[in-house]
Amino acid sequence: MNRRPTLNDRASGLLLHPTSLPNEYPIGDLGPAARNFADFLAQSGQRWWQMLPVGPAGPGNSPYQASSAFAGNPNLISPEMLRIEGFVTRSDATCRRSKNKNRVDYVAAGEFKQRLLRTAYERYRGRRTRKQSREFEEFTHDQNAWLEDFALFSVFSEKYGMAWNRWPNELRSRLPRALAKAQHELHDGLEYYRFVQWQFARQWRALKAFCGERGIGLIGDIPIFVSLDSADVWAHPELFKLRPDGKPQVVAGVPPDFFAKTGQRWGNPHYRWEAHARQNYRWWIDRLRQSLEYVDVVRLDHYIGFVRFYEIPGDALTAEKGRYRKGPGAEFFSAVTRALKSAKLEGGTPPLFIAEDLGTVTPEVKALRDRFQLPGMKVLQFAFGKDPEARNYQPHRYAQNAVVYTGTHDNDTTVGWFNDKGSPSTTRSRGDIQEEKQFTLRYLHSNASAIHWDMIRAALSSVANTSIFPIQDVLGLGSEARMNQPGTPEGNWSWRMREGMLSKKLAKTLRRLTEVYERAPVKRHKTRLKT
Repeated sequence: MNRRPTLNDRASGLLLHPTSLPNEYPIGDLGPAARNFADFLAQSGQRWWQMLPVGPAGPGNSPYQASSAFAGNPNLISPEMLRIEGFVTRSDATCRRSKNKNRVDYVAAGEFKQRLLRTAYERYRGRRTRKQSREFEEFTHDQNAWLEDFALFSVFSEKYGMAWNRWPNELRSRLPRALAKAQHELHDGLEYYRFVQWQFARQWRALKAFCGERGIGLIGDIPIFVSLDSADVWAHPELFKLRPDGKPQVVAGVPPDFFAKTGQRWGNPHYRWEAHARQNYRWWIDRLRQSLEYVDVVRLDHYIGFVRFYEIPGDALTAEKGRYRKGPGAEFFSAVTRALKSAKLEGGTPPLFIAEDLGTVTPEVKALRDRFQLPGMKVLQFAFGKDPEARNYQPHRYAQNAVVYTGTHDNDTTVGWFNDKGSPSTTRSRGDIQEEKQFTLRYLHSNASAIHWDMIRAALSSVANTSIFPIQDVLGLGSEARMNQPGTPEGNWSWRMREGMLSKKLAKTLRRLTEVYERAPVKRHKTRLKT
């Protein structure tokens, strides 16, 4: 069995969200296809599997707008695993597959999974074993700090069909007597949502163990912000900048940039960082601790926000009019370091976090990142154009303590990016694109016949400890396989692989290249003992 990697190891891996895995259902999940992908990673010499956030997806099916910072996405629960565990029958787990096998059908997936999980819960209630009851009780006890609020939030959301700030006042304000009454009257509904989270946790832990046996580490993703309509904001309104009616005073986003001419208005409420500081960042520490039980490394999305964050008036329609405010900075990371009782954020041991330091990278951002020795991100698609940080994204300028990507979930695929002829959604002119292409070809010494492999080779050959590639780039797919286009509220997060794409030939090709640049697991040769 190979050892799982750390960020201090020279290793590489693939970025693939579980929803994109192929199966007979409307959405990918944590079942057999996830294990097949882990096997492909091992066969191709990869040691990391990076995913997007795995919480309950919010508006537009975005994993970055989850209804809880702690809960798992019920749509990722595998019908096959439920059947193997005896919670559903083969007939229960049968679902008519969507006509378009290349896209996630979120509507069909939600309807099917909800029906399936209700069936599983009823079967559990009627046929549970002593061992299952004990395991369920242990889970609810261990996770009670967030689970009870999430169950209540879910039941109320289902009952009222609207955002929490429009619920009856006694529930919106969390009056103890009203919550106690609901816990008594809605016991079965609450127990169902606890059961669903138990099943998610069981399947996730099983998958993590499966990956670990193959020397595969998991990289998770924590959005810096949470959704307004989430259990977290409802349960802890004092930690967020809200008006008395529960609407946000200011919302998160970024000003106009490379991705969007009018900026990005994400709509998430901003934190009252002074309130978090008074609690010694307890909510954040609980969030990070739980994430690190599920994955080996956490990517901190929008790391820049810990240094300074962009506030947009809550009633503004775009992100053009906003202002920067100071973030919690070193005080936050020092508190996290102490609470996790680990020296891994300082000193020479492996870091637990990747700093997503993309955007306007100020000297203060770099100083905080380097003080805690967190690897930053280098995106090759940004290395050849007019991005202010372009030169720092060029491989010959990398430091070892970095993670290099050909692209991210917010980029077009490498093939799509290279073949782009310009679009109204970007700030690049056709002349800019042409100059970028020519410099890319010169830098990579490429004839453009296999630009995705040329980019992968450049990332693998760099001195950066970690190289990550979206699976779309390994497959050489075009813009049709793009995962997300920032600034567009619909049509994202739905790309899926097809069965058979992960061939033995592809694994062999990727492994050979990975071995050339010494990122594959070291082969252990058997030695014969002399007697």
